[in-house]
Amino acid sequence: MPPPRKLLHLDKFDARRLWLHAQRLDTSAPFGEGPEATQAAVEHLGYVQIDTINVIERCHHHILWTRIPNYRRDDLRRAQSIDRTAFEYWTHALSYVPTKDYRFFVPEMKRRRGATGGWFGQVRREDIRRVVSRIRKEGPLTIRDIDDDVLVEKEHLWASRKPSKRALQLAFYGGALTISARSGMLKTYELTERHFGWERDPKPASERQVAEYLLDRALRSQGIVSLDSVCYLDAKRKPAIRQLVESRVRRRRLVPVAIEGAERVEHWAVPETLDALSADAGEQVHILSPFDPLIIQRKRLRLFFEYEHRFEAYVPKEKRVLGYFALPVLIGDRIVAAIDLKADRQRGRLLVQRWTWVGKGAELKHKARIEQELHRFERFQNGP
Repeated sequence: MPPPRKLLHLDKFDARRLWLHAQRLDTSAPFGEGPEATQAAVEHLGYVQIDTINVIERCHHHILWTRIPNYRRDDLRRAQSIDRTAFEYWTHALSYVPTKDYRFFVPEMKRRRGATGGWFGQVRREDIRRVVSRIRKEGPLTIRDIDDDVLVEKEHLWASRKPSKRALQLAFYGGALTISARSGMLKTYELTERHFGWERDPKPASERQVAEYLLDRALRSQGIVSLDSVCYLDAKRKPAIRQLVESRVRRRRLVPVAIEGAERVEHWAVPETLDALSADAGEQVHILSPFDPLIIQRKRLRLFFEYEHRFEAYVPKEKRVLGYFALPVLIGDRIVAAIDLKADRQRGRLLVQRWTWVGKGAELKHKARIEQELHRFERFQNGP
């Protein structure tokens, strides 16, 4: 067996370029156009986060539009409901995930079927059987179609007064149901095997195969990875991922990397990925969602970009620095501003609530290009 490769030292400029290339933010239209581009983007990124906040366009559409300039919302609807190349499930949050990766989520679905306590503690097995039987008999339904529940008081803002909602959700997380369509935050539930046309569920992946999948997904979409970035909000998997990483380093399938200013934090990359260092990063302008894969891991963002993003939607108004829903602005390999935006849907306008420059000397150099991108973003907000 050949000896492991020596530690490679990268400055932050090169580290950023590798991550931007992995995220496909360094070129225009990296996935092409049309429905096939949406499928390709979801498959490359591994997941596209869904969130309820609707101050501007919801983040799953925003993330895809960032990488597909001519993206249409209907392309994601088609991927989920017609072509069935994407499905919804939990990653670190509820997300769109490639259907080809379904088997790697089956072990978690099996664990969820036995969930007790917490949010699902009040769900009885007969409640689940009742909603599944109804869907099997009557076809797909939403929570609005259930009108025979005895209503209860809400426990929190996002809860439902209908007890059936928890039964639907637990059946979804357990794999008996899938979300066959979505309109805003209204989900349509269908039997999983009927939606996908399966006679039986795909064969579940083993725990090692799940670990390999998570590592490979991170290496593909992040370029350079750490244990924290692979296991974001999933710390229990760190021992298995570390063991897998060490095995690949010994076989020279991974290269240990030290990033300038963070030499004590272990990072790794696939040897072929390092070839991207010779590519020109370009000067693309992107107005990013705060839930974009480049932004969501705050510690990693700070390490690579020396920028600390604050998500302040739940921060008291008087304590906000960047604004209620600030969006980072990326130009080339630098985050140069954070702009708090709000969609005025009645007038078809995109309102700039606050504009915060990041770094020095960015104002005159970048303002015109950012404004041009804001106009394009406004057209997307008002599009069909």
